[in-house]
Amino acid sequence: MATELKGLTKRSVNYSAWYNELVVKAELAEQSDVRGCMVIRPYGYAIWEKIQSELDKKFKATGVQNAYFPLLIPKSFLSREAEHVEGFAKECAVVTHYRLKTNDTHDGVVVDPDAKLDEELIIRPTSETIIWNTYKNWVKSYRDLPILCNQWCNVMRWEMRTRLFLRTSEFLWQEGHTAHATREEAEERAKMMLHVYADFAEQYMAVPVIRGVKSETERFAGALDTYTIEAMMQDGKALQSGTSHFLGQNFGRAFNVQFLNRDQKQEYAWATSWGVSTRLMGALIMTHSDDNGLVLPPHLAPIQVVIVPIYKSQEQLNAIDAKVETICHNLQAMGISVKYDNDDNKRPGFKFADYELKGIPVRLAIGARDLENGTIEVMRRDTLEKETVSIEGIEAYVQKLLEDIQANIYKKALNFRDSHIYECDNYDEFKQRIQDGGFFLCHWDGTPETEAKIKEDTQATIRCVPYGFEQTPGTDMVSGKPAKCRVIIAKAY
Repeated sequence: MATELKGLTKRSVNYSAWYNELVVKAELAEQSDVRGCMVIRPYGYAIWEKIQSELDKKFKATGVQNAYFPLLIPKSFLSREAEHVEGFAKECAVVTHYRLKTNDTHDGVVVDPDAKLDEELIIRPTSETIIWNTYKNWVKSYRDLPILCNQWCNVMRWEMRTRLFLRTSEFLWQEGHTAHATREEAEERAKMMLHVYADFAEQYMAVPVIRGVKSETERFAGALDTYTIEAMMQDGKALQSGTSHFLGQNFGRAFNVQFLNRDQKQEYAWATSWGVSTRLMGALIMTHSDDNGLVLPPHLAPIQVVIVPIYKSQEQLNAIDAKVETICHNLQAMGISVKYDNDDNKRPGFKFADYELKGIPVRLAIGARDLENGTIEVMRRDTLEKETVSIEGIEAYVQKLLEDIQANIYKKALNFRDSHIYECDNYDEFKQRIQDGGFFLCHWDGTPETEAKIKEDTQATIRCVPYGFEQTPGTDMVSGKPAKCRVIIAKAY
């Protein structure tokens, strides 16, 4: 790697430092001067836009429409659903005044004490309350249902310890909010969106996930059930990568969203909410990247192919430019995003290192001798393997290679995860082994007391009751009581 780009801490030395440095060095994001908030740089935002675009298509394919609701929520709205407000009360940022004025020395501004709001406004930590207060105006009959809305927006949750993308006071996300005429329809929607998230994570992010349902303690505030996808990072920790909530009639009752059902009786609407955030950026980085920098899945890479010319004279560059112009045109016609970097302000070695750091899936290098021989050098970012191939048909070769890379990094992540899932029935053994990371399938008696003890003793949490694993009765390793199922327990971000 070029000298200018060296210095990335190795994962084996300090995984946390590696992550923090990589986010900054790869120009994805950086800390802002606003406490707990981040600046997402253009390259990082381009990846987020790809995530957003693909998810948006998937949502709309299920009938969801985009809308937008206010950033500011009256404090009284949060008081209407007791469990919901309790879950978010400690994270809320509060607006108390609506005006500033020049200070007495005329060299700054102060809050105008005469501009106090009659009712404080909360910067949205999530939007159930403001949306359900709106839905009461939209719903009168079962014919008005379902309502399937999503919004792409920012939210604010006042975090004490922050880390870029993984946990910041302000972050970007989408939040879907649906209203239904029946419990069955709402539960079906909540589960449907979980599978939308899981399919996206695996097909586009190349991140294998475990689907499951949260314990009562770990549910979203105000939900009857929370469904989750859990991904394993390279340090063996879990990252909750998307959640979908069945909210029952809690918000329908709290905001008096009633409708005349098919039997001509008044009933409260049934609700779901579901969301993923810029935390997915953290999942991408920590699942695939290596000690040389980012490794991006081709399906989400803003630049899938970069071409770097190697030349000694302007004449050579002109000849290379002419050949590459055709290659770029053909790749773009195939739907492949390509960048030709013939900038003469940077050495080829610097460019190679920079694009390696930024995780560009495929790098092509072409020089004057390649033109004579009809060849081109190809490097794949996932394995760092290089080979020289014929320039004829390079477009089809690259197209197949991108799909091979997508499949390979998914398989690599899946093999890693599956080799770090362990069944465990002995608590002393569990307490020792959990420190090294991994997902532990353990019998659980279903009580919050046992759950709390595990967390107190190990800082690990029950991530979910997983789908797709054989469930047999057993004995809880902590309490010794009968247990009906195994749960996934892990340390988590």
